[in-house]
Amino acid sequence: MAKHIFIWVAHPAKDSFCNGLANTYQKAAELNGAEIRRQNLAEMSFDIGEYEGYNGKLPPLEADLVTWQENITWANHLLIVHPYWWGAMPAKAKAVFDRALTPDFGFKYHKKGMGWDKLLKGRTADAIVTSDTPPLIDTLIYRKPGRNVIKNQVLGFCGIKTKNILQFGSVKMANKKKINGWISQTAKLGTKAAA
Repeated sequence: MAKHIFIWVAHPAKDSFCNGLANTYQKAAELNGAEIRRQNLAEMSFDIGEYEGYNGKLPPLEADLVTWQENITWANHLLIVHPYWWGAMPAKAKAVFDRALTPDFGFKYHKKGMGWDKLLKGRTADAIVTSDTPPLIDTLIYRKPGRNVIKNQVLGFCGIKTKNILQFGSVKMANKKKINGWISQTAKLGTKAAA
């Protein structure tokens, strides 16, 4: 059976290096037999203004957020590609998690105590983060907060096992050889994901 891979480009711009990396990953995965579904944050439309959290009544999900949930349900592997802005993913990307990775979809708290059920178990994920901060500096000085959040507090919290997180940077300072190296790494990751 072909691997079902959902690619989510979590960059608010239509033309971005993140989008190019996702194209590379997708092509490599498809060449190796994977079935792909994809959404680009830049093309998603939903309200991020009136959300009050999980304690009250949740607003109905817009069509793009419903599709995002359906794509995760369909997939057995995910790729999330996003830029690293102010130590995290862009606000609009974070809003997708806030709005669509909801109780009874991504997780379910136990009625008593601190425990919860991880409702998306059985899935794996890769993540690619682009940054102007060099990854070594991000690791040594800042303790890689963006990579930790996506692996532990988002995917891991819902039961999705992160296989690979790549951080490419500094994008601003990269020469063509460095960029080609990142593209090659991404192609290898896409090939591996399809296996």
